[in-house]
Amino acid sequence: MTDVRLARILEGAVDLHVHPAPSPLPRRIDAAEAARLAGEAGFSAIVVKSHHHSTVTDVLALESQGALRNGVRVFGGVALNGPVGGINPKAVDLALKMGGRIVWFPTIGSPQHIRHHAEHPNLKFPKLAVALKPEEPVDVLSESGELRPEVYEILESIRDADAILASGHMAPDRITAVFEAAREVGVQRLLVNHPNFVIEASHEDGKRWVKLGAMIEHSLCMYDDESSFYHWDLDILTAWIEAVGAERSILGSDLGQMDNPLPTDSFRKIVAKLLDRGMREHDVRLMVADNPGQLLDVA
Repeated sequence: MTDVRLARILEGAVDLHVHPAPSPLPRRIDAAEAARLAGEAGFSAIVVKSHHHSTVTDVLALESQGALRNGVRVFGGVALNGPVGGINPKAVDLALKMGGRIVWFPTIGSPQHIRHHAEHPNLKFPKLAVALKPEEPVDVLSESGELRPEVYEILESIRDADAILASGHMAPDRITAVFEAAREVGVQRLLVNHPNFVIEASHEDGKRWVKLGAMIEHSLCMYDDESSFYHWDLDILTAWIEAVGAERSILGSDLGQMDNPLPTDSFRKIVAKLLDRGMREHDVRLMVADNPGQLLDVA
């Protein structure tokens, strides 16, 4: 694998899943550093994410100080966990009207994440550096099993902003329920995050979501053997790509944590390995540039 070929493939890449500081979870880089590294690697855009707060104002603050003037577009969003009020239409309204591009449904606050963490106490997930009150379950369903009214209000806000609805760490049945409602409401941009980590989805689940119009995002940190999140050999990743198609797949770093590889380094490493395995350059470009760029509307 030549550096020239790798640089050509990553030119214009988009990383929808960067975890920078500030955060109560230990982070290696902030959004400005993430953008600088992305620019050096030829990326066109990144999205910065926090499990605890909206990153939209983080981005605006850095822009106002001229810290993001390197040709890489940086976007934020909001994850619907306890610290922002859970399924909170006002938090979504604020984030989107201030320029946010992704709404992640519950991640660390989803019942699926909390259950999975309890059943797997050694779950490869960062430990808090700040002593926060424990997350309470944030469910999209009411006690009667119906989607809560606030979910529909949030979906309408996402539709009106033409933003991305991301699955977060919800269980497959919740993802399906929210995505079906989203399509009914008119949301156009759907994204599933790391379907086999915490979510525990099957290929059949993935195919169902693709039929609803979703893209399936895979976290490079889980396939990079230098990452603390390393879980699986690349055979698992390629099987997922074959199951739903490269045209519906996205690669995101899900990196930025302390002691983990830098996002762009993991992109270079995993992309090189996929190409060495014989994956077509066209398909890799779809997953690192074309698909995420179109979903983010920067292509």
